[in-house]
Amino acid sequence: MSPMLEVRDLEVAYGKITAVKGISFSVDEGQVVTLIGTNGAGKTTTLRTISGLLRPAAGSITFQGKRIDEVPAHDIVTLGLAHSPEGRRIFPRMTVEENLLLGAFARNDKEIRTDLQAAYDLFPILGERSQQPAGTFSGGEQQMLAMGRAMMSRPKLLMLDEPSMGLSPLMMKRIMSTVDTLRSQGTTILLVEQNAQAALKLADKGYVLEVGKIVLEGTGKELLTSDDVRKAYLGED
Repeated sequence: MSPMLEVRDLEVAYGKITAVKGISFSVDEGQVVTLIGTNGAGKTTTLRTISGLLRPAAGSITFQGKRIDEVPAHDIVTLGLAHSPEGRRIFPRMTVEENLLLGAFARNDKEIRTDLQAAYDLFPILGERSQQPAGTFSGGEQQMLAMGRAMMSRPKLLMLDEPSMGLSPLMMKRIMSTVDTLRSQGTTILLVEQNAQAALKLADKGYVLEVGKIVLEGTGKELLTSDDVRKAYLGED
């Protein structure tokens, strides 16, 4: 069976600076796959290119057997690929419910309200404060909202960019637990995360990026026990 997502020899440049240098990786249906690495490694750039926000300089991106590297971002969403961006990017003056409904902008079916309730079931605080301006939420609550908004498109593949950034340890555990719940419900997930230990504990497969190149890959368990990963990313000697 072909991977759900296949990235081959991907290069992405900002002007004369090449941020992603010929990386290849794949995501199989039902998996959690994580990209880890330091700031500037090319992780966010990779996600933005997959979702159509950036155009690659070279290489290919295939989603469910279809090349998408020249498909507009709004059409990529309709194919079943959703992106919850770094920094959450919620609309602070709009209500929680309005933010969630924006996630369903490409849909016109009758199940939107059902999925809205599913978001409230996944994150009860969103339902309790659905008419509150999103900007009044804490960072962790805004992350829940960003994830709920992405799920409103009914994605087959959900890309999460730094979901635990800036969160308390308790909230970080809750977000990671939600990632595991989404996986158990059948959502395939590509996770970019600076908390390498938390990401690798969840991941079926992981890739380590350094300055735009993949330098290590393996199962989450293999990378967790790798001496190189433990020294560089887990703060262990």
